[in-house]
Amino acid sequence: MNTESEKPSKLSHLPSETGHYGDFGGVFVPETLHNALVQLTKAYEDAKHNPEFQAEFQRHLSEYVGRPTPLYYAERLTKHVGGAKIYFKREDLSHTGAHKINNSIGQAMLTVCMGKKRIIAETGAGQHGVATATAAAKFGLQCDVFMGTEDMRRQQPNVKRMQLLGANVVPVESGSCTLKDATNAAMRDWMSTSETTHYIIGSVVGPHPFPQMVRDFQSVIGIECRAQCLDQIERLPDTVIACVGGGSNAAGIFYPFIDDKDVQLIGIEAGGRSNQLGDHAAPLSFGGPGILHGSRSFILQNKDGQTSPVHSISAGLDYPGVGPEHAHWHSSGRVSYESCTDTDALKAFTTMCRIEGIIPALESSHAIANAITHAASMPSDQILVVNLSGRGDKDLEEAIRLLDDMT
Repeated sequence: MNTESEKPSKLSHLPSETGHYGDFGGVFVPETLHNALVQLTKAYEDAKHNPEFQAEFQRHLSEYVGRPTPLYYAERLTKHVGGAKIYFKREDLSHTGAHKINNSIGQAMLTVCMGKKRIIAETGAGQHGVATATAAAKFGLQCDVFMGTEDMRRQQPNVKRMQLLGANVVPVESGSCTLKDATNAAMRDWMSTSETTHYIIGSVVGPHPFPQMVRDFQSVIGIECRAQCLDQIERLPDTVIACVGGGSNAAGIFYPFIDDKDVQLIGIEAGGRSNQLGDHAAPLSFGGPGILHGSRSFILQNKDGQTSPVHSISAGLDYPGVGPEHAHWHSSGRVSYESCTDTDALKAFTTMCRIEGIIPALESSHAIANAITHAASMPSDQILVVNLSGRGDKDLEEAIRLLDDMT
């Protein structure tokens, strides 16, 4: 039983001066982005140690985002599954419907601090795009969001939301027309406009300082969750599970538990249709070290070293890489990573709807599926927390289409 002190553990797992987490991370970008990253690093370091910035950030999280989000005991799901008690960290209840808003607010504030007037973003599931468009409207910034046309098809409600919020959604028709291609397009734009534009990367990927910065903005999830566990259950959980694409929601909830060695941390990747290259999006499960979008991490590549096409029913997990800190946690053994198939994620999606009355995002459904399996094998006095990273409004049409195809 975990009965640690009420204060979070000392968070000593910082990157090196070159932005490396062990063998992963770093800065692999064209010279044209060097000055922008130097400026961003300084602004970020200043903000971290600026009480006024931190107080304003916390005020926005409280008054605008709606934090803290609840820690919810899923009593009916627990009885249905048997085994460990299942709790959900309800990021789906935050403003815009997902954890993405935490990071977008923080980076929009940094944009203002740097004196820039325009922000750009990439998005797959659309939640980061919606969060960035929301932050742009709140802070009076011009906003362009790059989105693959396949993801635009799958996520039409979020495309409309971004447009209503005043953002320009830029269709990306290259490659597989999904998240990797949107990121490529956003990177190209940033290279030519970095003096006046800030690129709000939506996950713990990219060159330093993005992985650390996004993780820090998202760690409010784990800080809250840890305190809520001590308050509501009077101890720490035995297991924490989160889905992993680029990995921001997982990094956000895992990081404050990293030094709590008795807390098992499990990340769930998109297992797609099969283990064959091109049929999944699980670089930690099936990939290897490589460089993608400015940092060294685990990525999916073909035999010629080219980035592989990927597949997932979830647009937010449809990415061939993962954040470098996740690669480090994987290599060190601190976090375990598994994969979940499309079919199992859809089953968890319907189970959650019918038993708990909660429509989860397809991304979160991957974590729920594996959490159900783990909980069933755990003793009834143990606690399992799942990060419910987003709500499923955006996925309804796609999920219904996929479920119809299965019947």
